[in-house]
Amino acid sequence: MAVRAQFENSSDIGVFSKLTNSYCLTALASSSNFYSVFEAELQDVIPVIHTTIAGTRIIGRLTAGNRHGLLVPSTTTDQELQHLRNSLPAEVALQRVEERLSALGNVIVCNDYVALVHPDLDRETEEIIADVLKVEVFRQTVASNVLVGSYCALSNQGGLVHPKTSRSEQDELSSLLQVPLVAGTVNRGSDVIGAGLVVNDWCAFAGLDTTATEISVIEATFKLQGQTQSAVIDQMRDSLIDTYVSHFFAFRPAYAKLRDFSPTVTLKKLARARVRRRRVAVDCHCYYATRGPHAGPESAGPSF
Repeated sequence: MAVRAQFENSSDIGVFSKLTNSYCLTALASSSNFYSVFEAELQDVIPVIHTTIAGTRIIGRLTAGNRHGLLVPSTTTDQELQHLRNSLPAEVALQRVEERLSALGNVIVCNDYVALVHPDLDRETEEIIADVLKVEVFRQTVASNVLVGSYCALSNQGGLVHPKTSRSEQDELSSLLQVPLVAGTVNRGSDVIGAGLVVNDWCAFAGLDTTATEISVIEATFKLQGQTQSAVIDQMRDSLIDTYVSHFFAFRPAYAKLRDFSPTVTLKKLARARVRRRRVAVDCHCYYATRGPHAGPESAGPSF
């Protein structure tokens, strides 16, 4: 299931949260609404932890993790580290990382088995990732972007990548990750996937601006409702047809009688209706052109 959420008028919820199969981190907010959305879905399964990282609320961009562990930047305070140790499950390893690219959530994306990382990440950091998160590490880009954590969201079921990721690159990444990948967007067309979406193997949270079409693609991609990979294209096509037809009827109420339809039949009917209207308009134009603009009532012609 995919749930929409918002952090203080921002739909970039991936900036303010981190979700794995073992725990969830959420940033401190002025109200408890954001925390409550996660707690309502997750509290009976995994702990939802209220925290800051390095005194900031952008915890999703500063941390990287999976069910095996959590990596935090070197700027994380001792108090924050102790709070996390007390709150995380005992089997989750916690490691502070000395890394020049300290926004770990932007430069690392992983599931429970594989990680993609920024090509310029330190070798020592790469070893820590492999050791703490228990993953195989690959230095890669996504659609020529080095910030793999910003332009990709990943679970053990699938992955959503930058919309301009080529088919060949999707196939290459999919072979490395051993999960199906789909190019898509969040938050009404945003290509910064990691900022607008957090996901694990059974639940996803997307920004409030995410459209119904994007939600359906997310649910199919990550198999949140039991769909197969082939269902993604069907979901996208059906959603686009529904959107087109709903907009058509919103602006063309005269065609309301066509509401009982299948998409293919309806589009054919709409095309025929347009042709009929065009013919009637031409007939009217020809009739009044021969009668003249000041013809009397007796020559008013047929009523349409």
